[in-house]
Amino acid sequence: MQPKTINLTLKSAATFGRGDGVAGLVDREIEHDTHGFPFLRGKTLKGLLVESAENVVYALEKLQGRSGWMSAKEHLFGTGGRGLEERGILHIGDAQLPAALRSAVIRAPSEWKPVEVLDSLTGIRRQTAVNEFGAPEHASLRSMRVLLPGITLEAPLSFAKEPTPQELQLLAAAVLDFRRAGTGRNRGRGWLRAELDSPEATQEWFKTFMEAVK
Repeated sequence: MQPKTINLTLKSAATFGRGDGVAGLVDREIEHDTHGFPFLRGKTLKGLLVESAENVVYALEKLQGRSGWMSAKEHLFGTGGRGLEERGILHIGDAQLPAALRSAVIRAPSEWKPVEVLDSLTGIRRQTAVNEFGAPEHASLRSMRVLLPGITLEAPLSFAKEPTPQELQLLAAAVLDFRRAGTGRNRGRGWLRAELDSPEATQEWFKTFMEAVK
């Protein structure tokens, strides 16, 4: 059975930035759609999962000399710089709020405005640089919008071809290795829990991965 979604549950505030800000409000705005719903682009999510898969494959090859996992990674995720024919069999859609929730908000009698939807799901964090004496640096105050902890996003999965058991095992391992995303992910932001379909399903796929590498 193939997994159908990757679920991301935020354990800390995260900014899935769109590369610009809003004058007079935030220096870094979060990615969101026309209804105000924040999301993480599927292309970005796939890139982060590739990093996790590479970590797993590197560890296996370094410790056990198991080179077959590299082929599984390339067939699943593709080979960088090789064009469309080498983009891999796995397609990941945008990670969004659950469809039922989005539909309920859009159809709500109160007719929430996009800015109200965005404000209800996010907050604004401010930070400033300090000098060697612990005092704030001049004109260094910056602000960014963050998606609040506890929110879950769902990204749909599809496969161009039937994945092998080894490829699904590697995918499960990569998903469990994937812990952070967004702006500042290397500075403590964007901590999350990733799962395939459900916690139980993820553990079942990962169990087969552990058996395969023994």
